[in-house]
Amino acid sequence: MAVDLSMPVLVVDDYSTMIRIIRNLLKQLGFDNIDDASDGSAALNKMRGKKYGLVISDWNMEPMTGYDLLKEVRADPNLATTPFIMITAESKTENVIAAKKAGVNNYIVKPFNAATLKTKIEAVFPDMATA
Repeated sequence: MAVDLSMPVLVVDDYSTMIRIIRNLLKQLGFDNIDDASDGSAALNKMRGKKYGLVISDWNMEPMTGYDLLKEVRADPNLATTPFIMITAESKTENVIAAKKAGVNNYIVKPFNAATLKTKIEAVFPDMATA
């Protein structure tokens, strides 16, 4: 994977076990600059204070969902170009379409493994992926 492994990655999930799982998968892939947030509001605050190379967010969170976070990020000129991968247990077509319309870069349905995460990340950074 020719993605910049040193770029800061923000993992957003209200379930601490899921954050730990995603952190471990990212570490397996070679990422080492990983922050986390427990909901969309906390993520927005972190994003306004630090430039992230990638955001990986759960959809279903309270009080601010990943979908609402995505819309906020895309509406903020300083954050709008941040690559964003949405994770959800829902594979409903309308959710995928809504996320795409809101500007998501990629979409992962739980459960997933390191290989799936790697493929989804590489798809977000096609110029950096290896042949």
